[in-house]
Amino acid sequence: MRRSSFFLPTLRENPTEAQIVSHTLMLRAGMIRQSSAGIYSWLPMGHRVLKKIEQIVREEQDRAGAQELLMPTIQPGELWRESGRYDDYGKEMLRIVDRHDRELLYGPTNEEMITEIFRGSVRSYKDLPLNLYHIQWKFRDEIRPRFGVMRGREFLMKDAYSFDLDKDGARKSYLDMFVAYLRTFARMGVRAVPVRADSGAIGGDMSHEFHILADTGESEVYYDAAFDGYSLEQMANADLALVEELEGLYAAADEKHDPDNCPVESDQLQHRKGIEVGQIFYFGTYYSDPLAATVANQDGESVPVEMGSYGIGVSRLVGGLIEVSHDDKGIIWPDPVAPFNVALINIRPADDKCAAAADDLYIQLQNAGLDVLYDDREERPGVKFAEADLIGLPWQIIIGPRGVENGVVEVKRRATGETEELTPDAALNKVSAT
Repeated sequence: MRRSSFFLPTLRENPTEAQIVSHTLMLRAGMIRQSSAGIYSWLPMGHRVLKKIEQIVREEQDRAGAQELLMPTIQPGELWRESGRYDDYGKEMLRIVDRHDRELLYGPTNEEMITEIFRGSVRSYKDLPLNLYHIQWKFRDEIRPRFGVMRGREFLMKDAYSFDLDKDGARKSYLDMFVAYLRTFARMGVRAVPVRADSGAIGGDMSHEFHILADTGESEVYYDAAFDGYSLEQMANADLALVEELEGLYAAADEKHDPDNCPVESDQLQHRKGIEVGQIFYFGTYYSDPLAATVANQDGESVPVEMGSYGIGVSRLVGGLIEVSHDDKGIIWPDPVAPFNVALINIRPADDKCAAAADDLYIQLQNAGLDVLYDDREERPGVKFAEADLIGLPWQIIIGPRGVENGVVEVKRRATGETEELTPDAALNKVSAT
C-alpha cells in the first residue's frame, strides 16, 4: 500500500482525552476515532491489527476442535427471562423494544443464545463433546467507559461454549481451551499468566483469567517466579502436560491474593501489574437446567449437559499489546499482529534513481508475500521517520540518494533500534526471514 493513498490520519500531539498509553497511541497512530463514549470507529490501520489478532484466535480455536458460527447481536428478551438473567443482569444490558412491543436486547454475552441453539439441535450423548464459538461485537453499557478500547462499551469478543455429558468430559474441554489460550497469546508475542479466578454467581470450581503483564495494567498479579522460566516457544507449543505444570504454580490477582497465607516464599513471589485479556470457566448445568438443554445418556435417561464458556477480548487485546510493547516514540508491534510487516521509506521521492529503486524493492517485497506500507510522499525525512516509529511496524527499509549510489539500503528493526546497511536483496531476505 502506498502511503500517499492510504487513509492514515495521524496526530502529532497527545490527545487530551486519553488517559493511558494505548489510548494515546491508538489515536495518534490513526487507528481509531471515538464515535461516542466508549464506542469507536476502527480506521484502516487499526482494523488491520484487529483482523490479525482475530485470525490468530480463530486458528487456535479451530486447532482445539471448536467450530465457528455466528450468532446475532440482538437477542430476544424472553430467552433471558427463561434463564432468570433478564432482570438480574443490571443496567449494563441495553434493552430494546421493537415496533411490535417485543423485548429485545443488544447481547453482552451469549450463554442463553448458544444453549437455545444446542437444545433445539442435539438429542444424544453420541453428539458430544461439542464446542461452538464465534467472534462478534458485543455491548455493555459501562457506567464509566474509559481507557479507549481497554474499557469500552462496544467491543469485539471471541466467546466459545462447550457441551459435555459429564464433569470429566467438561474438564477435558476446559483443559483443551486452556492449551488453546496459552498458544493464542504466545503467538501474539506475549506470555499470559493464568490466574485462578472465581466463577462468580454461576458456580463451578474451575476458572482462570489470563493476564498479560504491563506496568500500566489495572490488576495486581502475584505469581510464582517459576512461571518466568517458561519461554514463549513453550507456550506457543503448549500441551496438557504443560497446563498441569502451570496449574500447580501459584498465581492470583489482588482480590484473591492473601499475603498471610501465600504458599510461595517472598523471595520467589513476583508482583506485577496485569491486563486481563481472557477468561475460561466451567459452570456445569447453570444454564442447561433452566433452559432444558438435555441429552439422552448411555442408559437412555435425559440429563442436562455440562457446560463451560471461554472468552477472549479481541479488541481489548489491541490496546493490551500496545501497553506491553511501546516506547517514547510510539508503538512496537510484535511481528504476528503488525498491520504491515515493513515500512518502506523513500526519503527523496523526486529523485528518479531513488524512486526507481524504491518502486522495484516495493514490488519484490510484495512478491515475497510481505505487507508493505510504502512512504512515497513528498514530505521531509524527519516527518517520515517519526511516523514510522509512531505506527511501529517491525521493519523499516530506508532508501536515499547516497545508498542508491552505493547499492545499499538502510534496514532498521523497530523493536531494538538497530540499523545496518544491506544490499536490496539482502534486505529482502532479512525481513522475509521473520
